[in-house]
Amino acid sequence: MDTIIKSDKRESGLDALRGFAILTMVLSGIIPYRVLPSWMYHAQLPPPEHLFNPAVPGITWVDLVFPFFLFALGAAIPFALNRRLQKGSSVFRITGDVVWRGILLIFFAIFLQHVRPYTLNPEPGLYTWLISLAGFVVLFAIFLRVPSAWPAWSQRAIRIAGWSGAIVMLWLLKYPDGSGFSLYRSDIIIIVLANMAIAGALIWLATREKILIRLSILGILIALRLSSGEEGWVEPIWATSPVPWAFKLYYMQYLFIVIPGTIAGDMLYRLMESGADHNEPAWSGPVYGVLAAASALLVPVMLIGLHLRFVAETLIATVIIVLILFFLIRKKANEREQMYKNLFLLGAYFLFLGLAFEPYEGGIRKDSPTMSYYMITTGLSFNLLLSFKLLMERFEIQKGMVLLADNGQNPMIAYVGMMNLFLPLLALSGIDGLIRSVTTAPWAGFFRGLAYTIALAFIVQAFTRAKLYWRT
Repeated sequence: MDTIIKSDKRESGLDALRGFAILTMVLSGIIPYRVLPSWMYHAQLPPPEHLFNPAVPGITWVDLVFPFFLFALGAAIPFALNRRLQKGSSVFRITGDVVWRGILLIFFAIFLQHVRPYTLNPEPGLYTWLISLAGFVVLFAIFLRVPSAWPAWSQRAIRIAGWSGAIVMLWLLKYPDGSGFSLYRSDIIIIVLANMAIAGALIWLATREKILIRLSILGILIALRLSSGEEGWVEPIWATSPVPWAFKLYYMQYLFIVIPGTIAGDMLYRLMESGADHNEPAWSGPVYGVLAAASALLVPVMLIGLHLRFVAETLIATVIIVLILFFLIRKKANEREQMYKNLFLLGAYFLFLGLAFEPYEGGIRKDSPTMSYYMITTGLSFNLLLSFKLLMERFEIQKGMVLLADNGQNPMIAYVGMMNLFLPLLALSGIDGLIRSVTTAPWAGFFRGLAYTIALAFIVQAFTRAKLYWRT
């Protein structure tokens, strides 16, 4: 998750994007199944059966949350590693730390899946909820970055207790099929994130001053991705691995999102270090407002148009929005505004690239992911990052945005918190059963999930304000 940011100086727009991604990811996992419209679920898992159908083209909001998080992961890399380089850490040591943190994330993925309530029992009872809650406590002890005000010995003691608890739980736990611990019982989202955290960081380290080489890596990845479905040397290695529970070459295609994220991170970091925050604006207030609103508007335009398969109309609407924005910001800009313009232009480029790929592979899909999916979600990530930055920096909209940013600083707790803290506490107290009894209607169930997600967001914010962070 947020594996590599350790700077005291935060990029609030990036934190907000990460927080938005993680909270919508949580929400997508707790809305009621089978009963809501198809746009409330993954496009290739339509209701009511939710059987995987790769022939269904289109995307929904649920299909955006993972790429948004991947993009934020990539954008965080320059902040973390530049600071370490400035402090004198060698590339060799940083490389070792990157790999080690990736390994810890893989452990996190495996342990978390072993202590999730619905993995332990499809119909959780008292024992299941207690075990899930214990899993949260163990993860807290393992991944807590102990505040500096705590005694020096406390970190080692907490870590030892956490790792001991994890070993005991993995040794003793049994599952409905009678099996015990398995390396293959893992959270695939976190496994992919671990692979991207390692690969993205190592690529950035090797190309931090050679962006053209970084872009050329994208070209090689595109060639590998397109060749993977054809007979030849790429096909047999694409989905195979000596450690398939931890790594597959197939996962590297998500670098289509992470590498552009590192480019955005480079721009944000350079601006932060330049001290250009106090430059006199060259654009008027309405220009900022239209840019923020239209950048966010491109998200529903893409979702609605591509889900309903109005592809040509979506292209026309995108061209109109982009041309209007380009006309508004074409004039001279200061250093910060130039960075806004670059984010906008890169977002537009990837959107048009994705729309050009849209007819290929039978239309955009998350599963199995198409080239248009990678490019369009990357473009939307640039757009949403720009919109969040403008809202927080130029319009100083703090309510709600700060809640997102605080969750973005602590995404591991947010990701684990619903199933291993919030729901167990509600279930053990009997509150969850009472709430569910009066929210049986489909949309009432959705608003229950939304209320739970907002409540979790405030809990995570409390951890963040108390400086209790989970880090690998």
